[in-house]
Amino acid sequence: MMMEPIRELLERGVVIPAPDQVTVAGDVLPERIAPGVVLYPGTRLMGDTLSIGPGCKLGQEQPVTVHNCQLGHDVSLKGGYFKGAVFLDGASMGSGAHVRPATLLEEEANGAHTVGFKQTILLAYVTTGSLINFCDVLMAGGTDRKHHSEVGSSYIHFNFTPHGDKATASLIGDVPHGVRYDQPPIFLGGQGGLVGPARIAYGVTVAAGVIQRKDALAPGHLYLGGGGRATAPRPYDPRRYGSISRVVTNNLIFIGNLLALQIWYRHVRPRFMRRCPFREACRLGALDVLGAALQERIKRMDDLAKRVAASAAESGQVEASAAVVAEQRVFCEKWPGKREQLKKPLGPEPGAAARAAFMAEWEQQSAETHTAAMAALSADGRTAATHWLQAIVNHVTEGMV
Repeated sequence: MMMEPIRELLERGVVIPAPDQVTVAGDVLPERIAPGVVLYPGTRLMGDTLSIGPGCKLGQEQPVTVHNCQLGHDVSLKGGYFKGAVFLDGASMGSGAHVRPATLLEEEANGAHTVGFKQTILLAYVTTGSLINFCDVLMAGGTDRKHHSEVGSSYIHFNFTPHGDKATASLIGDVPHGVRYDQPPIFLGGQGGLVGPARIAYGVTVAAGVIQRKDALAPGHLYLGGGGRATAPRPYDPRRYGSISRVVTNNLIFIGNLLALQIWYRHVRPRFMRRCPFREACRLGALDVLGAALQERIKRMDDLAKRVAASAAESGQVEASAAVVAEQRVFCEKWPGKREQLKKPLGPEPGAAARAAFMAEWEQQSAETHTAAMAALSADGRTAATHWLQAIVNHVTEGMV
């Protein structure tokens, strides 16, 4: 006997070649699944916030579970597990994917087979190869599907430290420039890794096989890594911290970029996404993703502050330099105030004049999609957008870095 949710979807025009091999939970709202969506055998749908837009195809290569995700138009999830994630128009994932909450893939961003994402944001067109493990990352760069930032196969973002903290989010590109979709691509070569928290500039190429342990902030440069020379073992106590200046700086810049993107989705994205209920569901889902990502980063900074304070209390800390002790103390003293600031509404928005200049031009755009409208902006309009969003980032880092 055919399940009632399956029957309702078929009546709506959803394509289900083998209805007896598809499972739809009772909390799924049929009206949130667009006619013409294709559910291949082995598809499982769950969750009352699930939304699947026109032209989407699920499970082309292997069974797929999609739980409380929002999909725009023409999204392809070929197989794997997806929960609490958002996929804008044309995004795709190969088979064997494992995508967990607080993940956002913008237009035509994609991953090949056996990719793991969590707390990961890819702006439009960013491409990842196979066997990727990306958690706690925001990546941007490129102009279209032929000219995009790319992560080579078998790449990993290292996001857990011997200290036991995860204040390790990495910013590959940035939001103030990345939302313009006009920046040089970033290339991270395969069989490599990035040790967070790191920042990578636009136009950077990191050679294949390199474990990038430092920031790469010289645009248009090739990073080949070190010589891999073995060093003698030395005493090491993971309970104790050394200099934390770079860690604090990179985390605050990352938080500032998340806040800037959240405001972008709140004020700029609606113009074109509200025209379609499925795209609007994605926009609202993206705001949830960004809110969760911000909470996660604040929590991780709380953990860092506690661990640094404990480290400073250790008797062995007297071996550290006066400068290191001072920076640890300053961070522990200032972070509670910054945390409370981040939890409050932004108030008079930083960069208000630049925002007004950008929005005046934005409201005149008549393109069919968000990405097309961004491509049609004048140079002055794009610059104003960057100045506005960078002011938000600067507001977050002010007084701490």
